[in-house]
Amino acid sequence: MKRFPIFLRLFILSALLFTACNSASEGEEMTENPVQNATRSYGIENFNFPVLTDKARSITMQWPAFEDFEYDVKAINGANLEKLRGASEQLVIFSDSLSKTIPDTLNTNGILARLTVVRTRAKMLDQVFHRTIVDSTQAARAIREMNTSVRNLILQINEKFQKDAIDLQRKENEEQELKKQQRFLDSVYQAELRDKNQ
Repeated sequence: MKRFPIFLRLFILSALLFTACNSASEGEEMTENPVQNATRSYGIENFNFPVLTDKARSITMQWPAFEDFEYDVKAINGANLEKLRGASEQLVIFSDSLSKTIPDTLNTNGILARLTVVRTRAKMLDQVFHRTIVDSTQAARAIREMNTSVRNLILQINEKFQKDAIDLQRKENEEQELKKQQRFLDSVYQAELRDKNQ
């Protein structure tokens, strides 16, 4: 009868030891660094960004770093890990430069707000791709958000020039209406003068 409790104790002790060793080996497997696939491409290859209008393009060509920024944004789509690490660093630099050198013509609240979002997205993209292990889900989301922020910036720039064109057209229409009214008043005045002289 005394051996049974000893046997039971040994069995429980061995089961605990086995469980402890097994969970320790699983912990070691989880801490090993998985191999990062350096050839995998991220983003949407040939992502279609809006096209800047001719007027907007003429202004952005005078904006230091915009052309390089635009090139690097397009280059992150379909790029591998190595290219993305370099491009994300450049995007942070260019987005900071864009905010500091914005032309007066584009210095509006809407465009400044979109630039702030672009800068934030560039920094987040850079953080994601400079981790030791890049999570593909986070990487895809970071690129998608970067693309969206740049698309919104380009749309805002185009809208600014469209609004300017509408405002200019409205001003010209008002001036033409005032001229018509003035000509009408002048003709009425001339008619009254003729009537007095007769």
